[in-house]
Amino acid sequence: DEGLQLVEKHAANEESKQYIHGLIRMHDKYLDLVHKCFAGNPLFHKVMSEAFILFINKETGKKSTAEQLATFCDTLLKQGGEKDSTDEERDQTLDKVVALLRYVLGTDVFEAFYKQDLARRLIMSKSVSIDAEKSMITKLKQELGASFTSKLDVMLRDLDLSKEITNSFKLFIQNNYATKLGDVDVNVSVLTTGFWPNYQAMDLKLPKELSDFQETFRDYYLKKHNGRKISWHYGWSSCILKAHFALGKKELAASLFQAVIILLFNNAERLTLKDIQEQTGIEDKEMRRALLSLSISKMKILLKEPPAKELKDDDVFSINSKFTNQMYRIKLNAIQMKETNEENQQTNKRVFQDRQYQIDAAIVRIMKTRKQLNHNLLVSEIYTQLKFPFKPADLKKRIESLIEREYLARDKDNAQVYIYLP
Repeated sequence: DEGLQLVEKHAANEESKQYIHGLIRMHDKYLDLVHKCFAGNPLFHKVMSEAFILFINKETGKKSTAEQLATFCDTLLKQGGEKDSTDEERDQTLDKVVALLRYVLGTDVFEAFYKQDLARRLIMSKSVSIDAEKSMITKLKQELGASFTSKLDVMLRDLDLSKEITNSFKLFIQNNYATKLGDVDVNVSVLTTGFWPNYQAMDLKLPKELSDFQETFRDYYLKKHNGRKISWHYGWSSCILKAHFALGKKELAASLFQAVIILLFNNAERLTLKDIQEQTGIEDKEMRRALLSLSISKMKILLKEPPAKELKDDDVFSINSKFTNQMYRIKLNAIQMKETNEENQQTNKRVFQDRQYQIDAAIVRIMKTRKQLNHNLLVSEIYTQLKFPFKPADLKKRIESLIEREYLARDKDNAQVYIYLP
């Protein structure tokens, strides 16, 4: 009852951090009880596990417990997440989070969200430390197996290799293009397709200073790695811009989209929204989000006419020459660090699609071995093979899909019996 009450309380107020802390306290309490009062008896361990499995896998509102655990790990592992925690306290808390994963049916949800958050921390240099990231992956590997963490290992390896590639490229630039490419410092992250979250490719017309670097790097990399392909993903790219305002010099930490928009005003005093879209090629939704963050937020780098919060095609933007701030380096790209509901929905959708493929594969694998099977026996065998919960209605849809695609057929005399079609 205590566990169900915690789940219901969380579903009502959506306080994920408090929810996970509550789970940890409850787990510590009953684990201590089993050890002290029942001498760690396996039977009581089994009963405790069954109870935790029962309530941890119940619906918790908009987000599942698995997703909440991944979000909680992100809070612990990113800079500024748990300001009062020492390294030792953080490590102990992560141990307890991993212990809770034993009761989660369908760790694929946790994996998807953890990988998404890890990618954000690595690409944007927001991790408390790489050692902490490696330590957490080791914990997950020990608890869930090497296959669970194989992609996470590649992500860390990619970042190490990217540093080597960037240093080598900078030396190449220094020796061959120092005067031609000017005073621009570029760091490139080369990520292995298939191991990182799927990023939506976006068009972007880079300023000449950056496009020259991009083409030079492409030629440099492909000559060293013959047969490979490069595609550019701008969504999480960031820049440091040196800005000269009337009231002093500043450094602006901006997303690439924000930076490209700001750089347009080196050659123009006033631009309409439509002008900015035509000159940058940024997708409409991203461009509007970037413009709002530059003109409506506290850091008004751009002035907007009219100053209303709504954006229209004929709105006019200009540089706020009187911009001032007590900080020398000003962060504009905090908006990139926030997961949107849309991103979370897309991640859940990808997990759901992956599960459909796994159900299909399990059905075909079972039927290929058994050749002919009753519906109830097929369902029973699927439950033993798959490590995530699924609804009977979803399973029925997958069976119907396989029948339509002629992997299976129903027995002519008994519709409850399926026959494998070789």
